Amino acid sequence: MLGLVAWLRDLVKLIDALEELKKPLAEAAPCFRAALACGFTPLHFETFLRAQLTQRLPRKRVRLDTGLFGDLRGNLERLHKAPLEVLVVIIEWQDLDLRLGIRTLGGWRTTDLQDIVNSTAEALRLLHDSIIEISGFLPVCVSIPTLPLPPLFMTSPQQASSYELQLRELIASFSSTISTQAKVRVVNSQLLNELSTPHDRFDIKSEVQTGFPYKLSHASSLAELVADLIAPSSPKKGIITDLDDTMWAGILGEVGLEGISWSLDQGTHLHGVYQQFLESLASAGILIAVASKNELELVNRAFERSDLRLSKDNIYPLEVHWSRKSESVRRILQVWNLGADDVIFLDDSPMEASEVKDAFPEMECLVFPKSDYEAFWVLLKDLRRAFGKRSVNEEDLIRTRSIREAAALRGVEISSGSPDDFLRSAAASVRVELASGGQDTRAFELVNKTNQFNLNGRRWTQAAWSSYFIDPAAFLMTVAYEDKYGPLGKISAVLGRVDGKTVKIDSWVMSCRAFSRRIEHQTLKQIFEKFRAEEIVFEYLPTPRNAPLREFLMEMLGAEPQPGGSLSFAQFSSRSFEIFQRVEEAVNE
Repeated sequence: MLGLVAWLRDLVKLIDALEELKKPLAEAAPCFRAALACGFTPLHFETFLRAQLTQRLPRKRVRLDTGLFGDLRGNLERLHKAPLEVLVVIIEWQDLDLRLGIRTLGGWRTTDLQDIVNSTAEALRLLHDSIIEISGFLPVCVSIPTLPLPPLFMTSPQQASSYELQLRELIASFSSTISTQAKVRVVNSQLLNELSTPHDRFDIKSEVQTGFPYKLSHASSLAELVADLIAPSSPKKGIITDLDDTMWAGILGEVGLEGISWSLDQGTHLHGVYQQFLESLASAGILIAVASKNELELVNRAFERSDLRLSKDNIYPLEVHWSRKSESVRRILQVWNLGADDVIFLDDSPMEASEVKDAFPEMECLVFPKSDYEAFWVLLKDLRRAFGKRSVNEEDLIRTRSIREAAALRGVEISSGSPDDFLRSAAASVRVELASGGQDTRAFELVNKTNQFNLNGRRWTQAAWSSYFIDPAAFLMTVAYEDKYGPLGKISAVLGRVDGKTVKIDSWVMSCRAFSRRIEHQTLKQIFEKFRAEEIVFEYLPTPRNAPLREFLMEMLGAEPQPGGSLSFAQFSSRSFEIFQRVEEAVNE
């Protein structure tokens, strides 16, 4: 009966996937073209993957190209030559040596085992070289073998054969090596094990009769993870946390500085693990703020405890008072210049979480499970999923510090009275880099996550980004900023094309951390100067969140900006403010 129930559940998943693919799309919908390279018949996995991508990319027409049965390496070579957004590579044991499958009778003698290991090593070497080459210009998502090895080893099932361990070592080395490449993403085997139990993946009947080796449930789970790699949700940018019975156990105002705890001895170890987790987030550039009903002096003294796992330097701002938590959250969002949907609020009180949720419906508000160990483990995994990012760059490492210094800078600016006097005294410098290629991962990230100072809100896939620079007239300009208050890192990116004395700007973004420093004026000045341009044309489009860019263009143009609007050098010269930054230059080809 249980088997029938599971079969019916899997069948429903397949039917749902097929229904998803039937949903109509506008004829003008752009095509998202991916390729699936595998050695087995794609069959239901292809259906599940297309359905998952269709859900994640609702405004695009998903096309999934597949190759020939039994020829993984050949498919890899053929498929990547098409104009693609991404290449998916699904590797199973039989792709490395046919004797590791059951459709080919190649021999399982003990004398064959070392040869199987050797041929697997060679197959992985060739796959490695192909994937590395392709990832130079195209994102590649890779799944390493998910199915069990056949029972070909002479040891009992309880004892791991040295040959089996060698095979798994080869896979581990292969996957760890390719994962270091910027455009290669490897499916997380541990998460896949949670979604699809290893003993319930292989469908031997389907493999023998049709060449499709997966049970439907496994095909669905693997397709879901691959789709997440291809089209991940945007990571959250900040977490606002409570203190009492959250960051630590105990009510600070009642038990005092020595009464709060986060230790094994006192049964409050989960709070220490939570501090360690926040420290990990901070090290990856995630913003952390505190919203606590407490006495500020006591809280400051609590953060001086040497055994605290999270440094106060990694927290900004501290909203500590007796007003409503929603008021604290509102001020924190203003300081961070983030939307509520970019942030998670965490408190041990369901009432406080509910109060914040009522004020900010778009915000994810969670309750800290201070005495539920299983729920705590789930919380950590959910938070890691929400904040997970593909890489950590230099700008991530200074984000909290730069926001803190920007707040201090605003205070100095207000007190100084004169913006020119303040900017002149800031001792600012910008580093302008001009490149004719799209290898700058920070610029790619900026364009795809910046909302407020954004020319048109356009998001770029990796393939579209790479293809843009095929045009010899195309360029990428980035601007990094630093002043006496500290560095902001690379905070602006411009994608454009040069056409004689005209520069056409297709994308222009600037981090909100760089507002009010006239970096936008400097950027236009550099474009006019470097290309000896007489005119800049902006591919401007209004979005719900790009009012700062719109206001700047109105200031420059003297009118409401329009798509394809232009700014002459004479207009810019007459309307731009004085710029005080020292310019450093670098050219990357």
